[in-house]
Amino acid sequence: MSVKDLLEQYQNTPRLFQLADRLTFAQPQKIYLQHLHGSAAEFVVASAFLHPSLAQTNHLIILNDAEEAAYFHNTLENLTAALDIFYFPSSFKNRKNYQLLNSSHVMLRTEALTKIATGGNKKVLVTYPEALLEKVVLPDTLSSNIIHIRSGDTIDTGDLLLKLADYGFERTDFVYEPGQFAIRGGILDIYSFGNEKPYRVELFGNEVDSIRIVDPETQLSERKLLQVSIIPNVDTQFRSNERIPLFDFLPENSVVWVQDYELCKEKLADAEEDLQAFLRYKEEAAAAFVSKKIKEEDDSPEMKEVTAEDFIDINVFEQKLLAKHVVGFGYSDTSPAHYSSFTIGFHTKEQPSFNRQFDLLIRDLKAWEAKKFQVYIFAENPRQLERLQSIFDDLKAAIVFNPINVSIHAGFIDEDQQLVCYTDHQVFQRYHKYRVKQAYNKSKALTLRTLRELQP
Repeated sequence: MSVKDLLEQYQNTPRLFQLADRLTFAQPQKIYLQHLHGSAAEFVVASAFLHPSLAQTNHLIILNDAEEAAYFHNTLENLTAALDIFYFPSSFKNRKNYQLLNSSHVMLRTEALTKIATGGNKKVLVTYPEALLEKVVLPDTLSSNIIHIRSGDTIDTGDLLLKLADYGFERTDFVYEPGQFAIRGGILDIYSFGNEKPYRVELFGNEVDSIRIVDPETQLSERKLLQVSIIPNVDTQFRSNERIPLFDFLPENSVVWVQDYELCKEKLADAEEDLQAFLRYKEEAAAAFVSKKIKEEDDSPEMKEVTAEDFIDINVFEQKLLAKHVVGFGYSDTSPAHYSSFTIGFHTKEQPSFNRQFDLLIRDLKAWEAKKFQVYIFAENPRQLERLQSIFDDLKAAIVFNPINVSIHAGFIDEDQQLVCYTDHQVFQRYHKYRVKQAYNKSKALTLRTLRELQP
């Protein structure tokens, strides 16, 4: 059985039909999914995302912190293989310094907002409280400030360069990070904020002869494109009065999934305190001293001037959130006391920790086999699955399992579906250290980078 078959099995359960039915109500629903452990939540979200009844529904998924959000995003992408699932992080390198931007995070936010603003297929945003604090640019403002270049177009190079400068792009000899452009003869390189790699536009006079992706490390051209969109830095190029809460940016038919509502509010409150402290410090300190301190932290930081108007507060968060369908999926129902949740009960357990003790693993799997449970073991590397089978053979353990060459963050047992879904990293490693799937897809690659940054 494949991942697709497993998700279809989930979609055809009474619980998923019940959930999908509630999410089609006109009146905002408050739903709590009880007893989801391990990566069972990702399976339910993936099944809802692919459910025929929710074909036009967009999803915002709020995890407790940046690390959990990055893992959840990666697992969800691996399960669905969908291209419209985006990790939506905070713009800043340090949550206590609201001036230093993380360029890779800005790129991810810009890509997600651009894809939502242009419409099309349903979208999924995976985020966390600190990222929700920041307002985002108006959809119409974003759409009207995108530069579209197509192969065969005739362009005015001078006007294009002026527009790039107005959008905050910096002219350099070679482009190696977002927000840069370079021109050499009839070759124009542009590093947009909406793409992992820069574009190379080859001109024949004023006509666009070809467009290619460029490797920023080797500066060599890669595959050819027919058209590209050049996107400015949405975090620095627009005024505060052109910004709105993310909830207002999302399409109306958006469902909000919250891991822990009360914890989310607490983290927003902490972030709001940090913001107010930063703004007071900035106001009281001498400009030269602040600049000096910031430069000591980062030799060439991406800077942003912020005001209180660039952020939302907890009251706005609660008001905007509760105007939409909200699905809670944490360990307990933390919805506001004055809202009653409709509970859908699941019966899942976390994968036990075996710490490479394969005799314990064998006894555990045999116990589930005796109960007629289907056993699935997930691994990014197929050699790990072969290695596990060899271990079972060497120990003369007649274990039958379904190998799935896909990574998930955490294993689980689903007693309702009679499924055992274990992960290789929880079997082989003494410490839980999830290895995300490397891919050339931009959002996956940058999520991998984010996870590395989060590791101590």
